[in-house]
Amino acid sequence: MKEYRVSNSGSGRLFKTGWLERLTRTNFLFPVIFYYAASAGCILYAELKLNHASWYNWLLLPCGMLIFTLVEYLLHRFVFHFRAETAKQQKIKYTIHGVHHAFPKDKDRLVMPPLISIGIAILFWIFFYLLTGDFVWYLFSGFLAGYSTYLIIHYSVHRYHAPRNFLKILWRHHSLHHYYSDEVAFSVSFPLWDWIFGTLPVHKGKGQPKESGMLPDR
Repeated sequence: MKEYRVSNSGSGRLFKTGWLERLTRTNFLFPVIFYYAASAGCILYAELKLNHASWYNWLLLPCGMLIFTLVEYLLHRFVFHFRAETAKQQKIKYTIHGVHHAFPKDKDRLVMPPLISIGIAILFWIFFYLLTGDFVWYLFSGFLAGYSTYLIIHYSVHRYHAPRNFLKILWRHHSLHHYYSDEVAFSVSFPLWDWIFGTLPVHKGKGQPKESGMLPDR
């Protein structure tokens, strides 16, 4: 597979059809606000409608946020960076995530299109409901809040300079994923998962622009 240099400017086109192309572009504020509002709605419903509301149910909120960070890591590593063996697989990989590696500062492709993310969220709600029953509203509220928080972190890392405080590690960690090796540093919002699963970058120096294996043959 050929490799092409990352571009820190411009954008890539995925579809020739205009309306399909527009669906791949999203203003990051929409899902951030939507999922924070949905998170608040879950809590409000649980507190008003459930008979077994108790203060310790709120502990499920941070649990849900932590679960999201694990899901984020696993999806990023095993779905977005799946090993593409054929030209068709390379094209699929480029469409779902490789275009972000090709143009990492394209502000319209820093969040998942809402139609896709809502569908995935529904599947996770069903899964959590099967595990926890009515307590799903607390757990899922934390999960959705975790997603919105991740979106803010991911957008900020790509669009703004690193702050001069402890949060700088998030900028450094994700930059190594994009500019040093896309086979390490899969977690954006909770880099501890990379330490747990052995995908921390070995190289400790500054990441340099490189040829990206995320791009398909042309």
